[in-house]
Amino acid sequence: MDNLLSALQSEILPLMLQVISAIVGLIIAWAAATAKQRWGIEIEGRHREALHSAIMSGVRAALLARLPREAVISAALDYTRASVPDALKALQPNDAVLTRIVAAKLKEALDQVPQTATVGGGA
Repeated sequence: MDNLLSALQSEILPLMLQVISAIVGLIIAWAAATAKQRWGIEIEGRHREALHSAIMSGVRAALLARLPREAVISAALDYTRASVPDALKALQPNDAVLTRIVAAKLKEALDQVPQTATVGGGA
């Protein structure tokens, strides 16, 4: 009996501890990767939301100033670069992507403007 306990302690127990340590290590690595992915996506979403909000604010400000279309795009890009540098640094969109987003937001803003009704006229 003593020989069996001695064998367990000297050979089997260290092997079991190594297996358990490996399993715990894998679980910790999986949990860390899952947490990084989840929180990384949330942070990216906040940056994307801030970027789109800044672009729309820049577009609206430029429209209120009654700038021509190309000047609206340029002014909105300038406003965006000044107001959300962290989002731009994190997302790293190129100028072509930013310009397309601004153009889309400009169209969206113009679509929200109610059409002026014609006065008089009629059949």
